[in-house]
Amino acid sequence: MASEGLARALAAVLGGQGLPVHSCDSEPAEEPPAPVRLRKNVCYVVLAVFLNEQDEVLLIQEAKKECHGSWYLPAGRMEPGETIVEALQREVKEEAGLHCEPLTLLSVEERGPSWIRFVFLARATGGILKTPKEADAESLQAGWYPRTSLPTPLRAQDILHLVELAAQHRQQARHPLILPQELPCSLVCQRLIATFTSVQTVWVLVGTVGMPHLPITACGFTPMEQRGGIKMAILRLLQECLTLHHLVVETKGLLGLQHLGKDHADGICLNVLVTVAFRNPGMQREPPKVRGENYFWWKVMEEDLQRQLLQRLRESSVVPINR
Repeated sequence: MASEGLARALAAVLGGQGLPVHSCDSEPAEEPPAPVRLRKNVCYVVLAVFLNEQDEVLLIQEAKKECHGSWYLPAGRMEPGETIVEALQREVKEEAGLHCEPLTLLSVEERGPSWIRFVFLARATGGILKTPKEADAESLQAGWYPRTSLPTPLRAQDILHLVELAAQHRQQARHPLILPQELPCSLVCQRLIATFTSVQTVWVLVGTVGMPHLPITACGFTPMEQRGGIKMAILRLLQECLTLHHLVVETKGLLGLQHLGKDHADGICLNVLVTVAFRNPGMQREPPKVRGENYFWWKVMEEDLQRQLLQRLRESSVVPINR
């Protein structure tokens, strides 16, 4: 029965869906996590990449004093009470004058758990492009520019990579369409799909406290966890049950994203695909031994799930997490 529940949970996560977050399996010992609050201890930023049929990119001209007159992609900070999609649509309307809908998450960028940016590929659904006559504190104007000939000066060069990522996705998508799932969470946390593979067999790490489940690790806000980024929370959980010095741990990327933003639920849960492998594989065909009773390796027997997991791992079919 436990395997059936795990199979349903894994299928939901692989399908980009969310799962409720009831508790965390790992928390920073020196700092029990407190509920996160936008504009207080976390900052989330949304950014949209638009590409039209002429291979042009939508850019806005900045009105802020520190970058006045420079060009950038529509972007801005989320406000309390917003969903991620609502924040994206508000920023695009304020800065570019357009209504839009997100097509997929393209990238997640982080500077530790307290600053996370969500990058989307989006399309315009209406509105009127902002002209210099409508200049205000949000932006001076907006315009479409050839992808290979963007206006200067740019506010920052970081958008060049994002524009190319969007173009690559349109040409050949590396991952399925992924959009935020509206589920409440009080913390910044990560649900791990931690895998070990051998030949055509795959195991997934499972937490045992309560019902068997995909384990969740809470991100801490100590200086060390801020410097190390959100991967620190992954390593902390794995260190609690595995001997890591003879293992290689790699965060592949996101399978999904959960956030609500209503009723003071400002937290997020990132569903993260992780690989665990031996540094010197040799004849090792079984996953590394688990210490304690709080975790075990679950051998995925359902053929379709096994095929999906192996394919996603082989093709790195995930949303990248960049630092």
